[in-house]
Amino acid sequence: MTKILLTSVRDDEQAAIKDYAQKNNIEIITTPKLIDEAVDLTTDVDGLVIQQRSKLPEDIYAKLRANGLKQIATRTAGFDMINIKEANANGLTVTNVPAYSPRSVAEFALMQIFRLLRKSYRFDHQVAQNDYRWFSDEQSVEIHTATIGIIGVGRIGGTLAKLLKALGATVLGYDTNPRTDLDGIVQFVPKDELLKRADIVSLHVDLNPTSKGLLTTKDFVLMKPTAGLVNASRGSVVNTADLVDALKKGTIAAAALDTFEGEETVAATNRREKGLDDQPLVKELHEMDNVILTPHIAFFTNLAVKNMVDISLDDVMTILNGGKSPHEITL
Repeated sequence: MTKILLTSVRDDEQAAIKDYAQKNNIEIITTPKLIDEAVDLTTDVDGLVIQQRSKLPEDIYAKLRANGLKQIATRTAGFDMINIKEANANGLTVTNVPAYSPRSVAEFALMQIFRLLRKSYRFDHQVAQNDYRWFSDEQSVEIHTATIGIIGVGRIGGTLAKLLKALGATVLGYDTNPRTDLDGIVQFVPKDELLKRADIVSLHVDLNPTSKGLLTTKDFVLMKPTAGLVNASRGSVVNTADLVDALKKGTIAAAALDTFEGEETVAATNRREKGLDDQPLVKELHEMDNVILTPHIAFFTNLAVKNMVDISLDDVMTILNGGKSPHEITL
């Protein structure tokens, strides 16, 4: 019987995992550990599915090859934690789940856009201090009067664009490959123009050498001082030090960040006692009353979790059966 190991497994994934094992007559072993700490469990399995934000140790690829593994599937869209060249050099095919549920992240981004337009971050802080007043500079913007700029108009960005258009917003888009199927929904413009015109800028790019540090000080100064930023893509797309500076100076008004630099040691951890002293920029963001931080949970919906499990396991089975996955990553 085919045996597959899943690492970093959460309780909410277990139902989908059990269902897949029963339907496909395979054995699935699960562990809450990262693959870094669970490599010994791969000595007696046929396939491997991981999920983590921290980089895999460089020596792990040779260990997996020695244990007879042929592939690594990550049940995430991002794959920057894996050294693809080193994996391939050790005969390991790497796959990801590029579209587990574009709607999940798009809906989350839409929620954050509403929160920034309605300045709920200000009221959240005030009410937490038993201050129930409102002030002239807290007057909000109705979404059908707003211009929203989407950087990265792929599966998620395109889904968000359709939701925004249905609400009457003006939608600007910037992408290296503008989509003709979104004619009448998105007006594609250069990045600088988008930054200058948008009331909210929402980021939906993957992390690659061209997108790392995509927004820095020179970009923030182009934005309206009343504008907000939503990042539900990858933390390193934004230069955090420059963003903190822009928020402090009032270069831009606010930010809603589901991903941020330093999150690999913060997201999914309990920091009530330890605090954030080891991540000073995250600490600064956390203390600002014009920042909304969430712990990388834009994807976290019922459908997305099931799809992440099912699609990653489908890829493992395809490769083990000698096929080629459409989600194979090569460099």
